[in-house]
Amino acid sequence: MEPSNPKTVSSAASIDAKEVAKFAAMAEEWWDPAGKFKPLHEFNPVRLAFIRKHLLAHFSLDNRARKPLSGLRLLDIGCGGGLLSVPMARLGARVTGVDAAAPNIAIARHHASQIGLDIDFRHNTSEQLLAENVSPFDIILNMEVIEHTADRHSFLSSCTKLLAPGGIMIVATLNRTAKARALAIFAAERILRWLPPGTHEYEKLVRPEEIKVPLEELGLQVTGPFGVSYNPISRQWSESSDTSINYMMLAKKNA
Repeated sequence: MEPSNPKTVSSAASIDAKEVAKFAAMAEEWWDPAGKFKPLHEFNPVRLAFIRKHLLAHFSLDNRARKPLSGLRLLDIGCGGGLLSVPMARLGARVTGVDAAAPNIAIARHHASQIGLDIDFRHNTSEQLLAENVSPFDIILNMEVIEHTADRHSFLSSCTKLLAPGGIMIVATLNRTAKARALAIFAAERILRWLPPGTHEYEKLVRPEEIKVPLEELGLQVTGPFGVSYNPISRQWSESSDTSINYMMLAKKNA
């Protein structure tokens, strides 16, 4: 299904057209582990481990099963080229991947078709999914997206409405702290060139309480933040108690 056109997508309340254009311009590099998304490829193992651990616990699933997420509907909002959608589909979930940048969706579809995965990738937004009355999702992955939105509350509200009773949403983003400004923006973009300059804007970074409070007001039970830290020597990410740069949160809807 291709439910929308670029004008409709960019008009959604949470969409920042400048941010969409920024990532659309890099779409061809999503699956290049040495390209502009190299830091995200390096980050993927720790966030995938975090996601799997908490989904298995939340739904009381068998860790030994080859496809433990079978039967669960999953929305990867702001899916980019599908770096999370693909492994979630391999774990058995029925995945819908949504992104406001059409080139990202084209790349995601091409990659999934090449490896034989049936993933419903859509050039769309959370608000537009609501307008289309799609069935709610058991799982929503809201990873490294909220800091690129124009209206955080509209975005979180639409995601909450898309979450099924008893479902869980996992949110990941960058904290708005002096440390994040120095390391995740200035050092990573300007000195080390791990990311293209301008990938993140400090003013758009999000403090944990700016996610926790609105989600709780929307009726979700929020836990976290859970920190994630980077070891520059081993070039590996790991869960940690340090939430001053990267962090993740869990938001659950009552059954």
